[in-house]
Amino acid sequence: MENYAELLQTLTQQEQELQFTAFSSDTALTLGLKLVELARAGNKIITINITINGKVLFHHAMQGASADQADWIRRKNNVVARFGRCSFYVGIDHKHRGVVFEEIKYLDPKDHAANGGAFPITLKGTGIVGTVTVSGLRQAEDHALVVEALRAVLA
Repeated sequence: MENYAELLQTLTQQEQELQFTAFSSDTALTLGLKLVELARAGNKIITINITINGKVLFHHAMQGASADQADWIRRKNNVVARFGRCSFYVGIDHKHRGVVFEEIKYLDPKDHAANGGAFPITLKGTGIVGTVTVSGLRQAEDHALVVEALRAVLA
């Protein structure tokens, strides 16, 4: 069994570390293309979405991506918007507390997915302004790919 408390601490550290001082359409393009590059290097087929204040700045579905991935992205993004945390954190936190996320009555599973892959885009001193989201891999891999790309762009 996974050590949920340790994973939650790691995810919290990532959210605190991976923040921007500014974010523009050009930043979204750089981040999106970094995700494409990383996915290609790993022979992974994903869909990528970067949205700021409700406006899609980057969206790309790689050749062979499933149409369902866009809906997963929407559902994961809704979780970030609702909880103000990365979607992986929310899912792991619920498991850690013994709560089945999909059974929460006020959160329709058709609109919310607490699976890894959606990460808040946070501006230092401002807060969350959007999301960068990957879908198509196992949830820990979706999350790890986003973190790797964020680290590269922020370096």
